[in-house]
Amino acid sequence: MTPAIINDKHHTNYINRHKSLISVLLAAVALFGFMNLKAIDKTWTIVIDAGHGGKDPGALGSFAKEKDITLNIALKTGDYIEKNISNVKVLYTRKTDTFLDIKERAEFANRNKADLFISIHANWAKYSSIRGTETFVMGLAKDQENLEVAMKENEVILLEDNYTTKYEGFDPKSPESYIVFTLMQNIFLEQSTNLASYIQQQYKDRIKRTDRGVKQAGFWVLFMTTMPSVLTETGFITNPDEEKFLSSSQGQDYIASAIYRACRNYIEEINKKSGISTAVRTDTIATVDTLAISAKESPGIKFTVQITTSVKPKEVKPENFKGLSDVSEILVNKIYKYTSGRFDEYSEALAYRKKILSLFPDAFIVGIKDNNILPLQEALKLKRNQ
Repeated sequence: MTPAIINDKHHTNYINRHKSLISVLLAAVALFGFMNLKAIDKTWTIVIDAGHGGKDPGALGSFAKEKDITLNIALKTGDYIEKNISNVKVLYTRKTDTFLDIKERAEFANRNKADLFISIHANWAKYSSIRGTETFVMGLAKDQENLEVAMKENEVILLEDNYTTKYEGFDPKSPESYIVFTLMQNIFLEQSTNLASYIQQQYKDRIKRTDRGVKQAGFWVLFMTTMPSVLTETGFITNPDEEKFLSSSQGQDYIASAIYRACRNYIEEINKKSGISTAVRTDTIATVDTLAISAKESPGIKFTVQITTSVKPKEVKPENFKGLSDVSEILVNKIYKYTSGRFDEYSEALAYRKKILSLFPDAFIVGIKDNNILPLQEALKLKRNQ
């Protein structure tokens, strides 16, 4: 039985049992949620969570334990980030082979007002032929396979003292329990998905791992965090080749460097959104649909509103963009970016952004010049000099 077919009576009973939990989570989001939009000149805090540990070995391969693989990758990831990104502070939920409650991991990130939370895991499957990487964001599992991955990772709850009280009756082995993940909208879904997409892109393009994609499922550790959060499955410990790769120093280096580069790309993207950029960086537009106005047709700086991104192209039609018809597709570094509107003046773009904000809360303004996309601050500076 999957969460989608649970009857209304069970749904109502489960909601009633979890009212206090939901109220606490909503309060936490209200308190910490908007503290995660940082300007470029401030320090980012990234919490790296090595899955499992101590009495919880995690998934087992023919010779390797998940808890050892995740710890090594976590420490290497943090080292790469600290050495290569100047304005980032890295914190770890664990740096040794110790057992931590799932709630402890999330509360650690919340308490330290983290800007990003990355939980590192190794996957398990019944069949040894299954391979590849996948990165999850918090949401209701849309198929049985995703639900089973979440159940496997959430089972650590059963090793905790007083878990029934601590998690208000949540049973990680019962599909009914996963209704709880439908009760609160994840306001960081788009940011989390962007980070997950960057991670999967790095796995696929830079270290040639099989890409199983970005997915949603009900992981308790992601549910409890109040910032953009992902859980990345770095490979299948039950696949002989991947077990060797994940257990090797070189393989762990590759995975760690991929996660670091994804964090770097994500931070650069957020810094562009802030409009505070100390370096001029432009990205070539590879694909723009017929609604876009080219530089030849209308020279000079234009302003447009970026509404969403995707790792896969979407058909540009109103029903795919909440009814908007003036949508353009822009391919930048293998990420498809979708914008709406083209304006000569920033004030016009700003008014348009306010108009569509209820449809796309994360929408922001960028500049366009000579088929290049510009950070807002750079576009405004060039516009003044025209």
